[in-house]
Amino acid sequence: MPPITVRRARADDVEAIVQMLADDQLGATRDSPADLEPYLQAFKTIDADPNQLLVVATSNDRPVATLQLTIIPGLARRGALRGQIEAVRVHRDHRSSGMGAQLVQWAIDESRRRGCNLVQLTSDTTRTAAHRFYERLGFVASHTGFKLHL
Repeated sequence: MPPITVRRARADDVEAIVQMLADDQLGATRDSPADLEPYLQAFKTIDADPNQLLVVATSNDRPVATLQLTIIPGLARRGALRGQIEAVRVHRDHRSSGMGAQLVQWAIDESRRRGCNLVQLTSDTTRTAAHRFYERLGFVASHTGFKLHL
């Protein structure tokens, strides 16, 4: 696969991103492009924050993969910065093409460029194929995560 083009997401990409979020075993139960307003509001907040990077990989300038990279400052690890990767999605027509691996590698490289000491992500316990994917990329399942829905 040729190298992908990664760029910062624009407001006109939101619908395509939401479609990718919803076209997923878990996303189908919580995301829908039927009402884009809450997503557009969230996009404005994300786009205004310099520690947030919502990006898309494009094919013919059409978003076909996405992720969000958050740079988290902290006191732990001698004040280390962390890169948090979220919401990795690849359009169904481009899955298993290597695009997801290239996009995650882009996020790792960007985290390193921004001075992060580590990159982390979480993955739902039911996503066993995703776990194998992240392990192939060098990630280690080193922690147990907890969530409290509000």
